[in-house]
Amino acid sequence: MSNKTPECIGIILDGNRRWAKEKNLPTLEGHRKGLDMLVETTKWVRDRDAKHLVAYAFSTENWKRSEEEVSYLMNLILEGVKKELSKLSDENVRIRIVGQRERFSEEVQEAIQTAEDKSKNNTGITLWVCLSYGGRAEIINAANAATKEGEIDEEMFEKHLWTAEMPDPDIVIRTGGEKRLSNFLMWQSVYSELFFIDTYWPDFSEEALDAILKEYGERERRHGR
Repeated sequence: MSNKTPECIGIILDGNRRWAKEKNLPTLEGHRKGLDMLVETTKWVRDRDAKHLVAYAFSTENWKRSEEEVSYLMNLILEGVKKELSKLSDENVRIRIVGQRERFSEEVQEAIQTAEDKSKNNTGITLWVCLSYGGRAEIINAANAATKEGEIDEEMFEKHLWTAEMPDPDIVIRTGGEKRLSNFLMWQSVYSELFFIDTYWPDFSEEALDAILKEYGERERRHGR
């Protein structure tokens, strides 16, 4: 594997429902398996010396899914933040949640704040979980905040992004076979190397990660120069 280690990796977690359907399992089981895979992948990325992992877990558009699925996802998010992310915190993972927090219940918001507070001094890797997140919503929110300070430039604008302390992703991976970004990190991904793989998210693996990192190491990044 190349020694060109990315600082920040973004992943669009796609394919949970199709994974479950192909295995004749309830759709909701795909989401649970996807949460387990996020925990494992965080450790794999940390062990490869990347400092940031950004996971697109629940988009602003996902609120439009069936009431049953959204209700299940809210319970899974609460469980995931309280239990799984807490376990990661114990392994020196810093947790950051970005998106429209105000759309979640008070219980979920409190769990998010607790997870962030507990892990704020951890140094192993920062896991950014995008919940009720949309790139356009983030940009609009930042623009509204930035205009109150007068003339806008890029540096000042970026300070108002939900991801303000996060470096731009060197790599964006999308599982599940679709070849689009679907409103993920619209501002931050302009020079990211894009990788679209057919594997459904619950079947992601260390081998798939290493193959992507190897190809990334062989690409020449010019950033428009």
